Amino acid sequence: MRDEIAADLSTLPLHGSGTASVTWWGTLAFILIEGTGFAVGIGAYFYLATVAPAWPMAAPPPDLLPGLIFTGLLLVSVVPNMMVARWAEARDLRKVRAGMVVMTLLGIAPLVARVFEFRAMNVWWDTNAYGSIVWMLLGLHTTHVLTDLADTVVLAALMFTRHGDDLRRYGDVQDNALYWNFVVVTWLPVYVCLYGVPRL
Repeated sequence: MRDEIAADLSTLPLHGSGTASVTWWGTLAFILIEGTGFAVGIGAYFYLATVAPAWPMAAPPPDLLPGLIFTGLLLVSVVPNMMVARWAEARDLRKVRAGMVVMTLLGIAPLVARVFEFRAMNVWWDTNAYGSIVWMLLGLHTTHVLTDLADTVVLAALMFTRHGDDLRRYGDVQDNALYWNFVVVTWLPVYVCLYGVPRL
């Protein structure tokens, strides 16, 4: 049997960005898995709300201010996040560096509000089923914010090294921006559950 060369692929780039990147598809798969986790958590919240004699159980509705501040910071962060993704696509190292520093700060700021948000729920995690599901949803989302913040810090540091001006790193920045958008979007239905439903 004789081997034949079907095509010469040596001229193809070693890395792609967007849908041409395996990492992009991995990020999308992770988003789908984690999105399912949020859907299950929200489903559990509504199940408990329907079987409980009162909702919220033995607690006043959450205080609005910390949640509004947290939500506002997330929504504001979408604009620079999208700009960083565009700069990464254009391979503008100077702007990407500045943008990653800004996104690091915009990843830390909501966490400060989140600390106050747990207390604003007016219930502890071990008080009853209401407290448990509320803290679980807040904790789940906090984990995602921390995960993306850690990724952002690492990428920001990499962009200031000699490895920064590399097609793979720019693709990583775009994937990180995609994941941050997921973190913002998943918060919106959780916000409605935590702050809206108890006021119905």
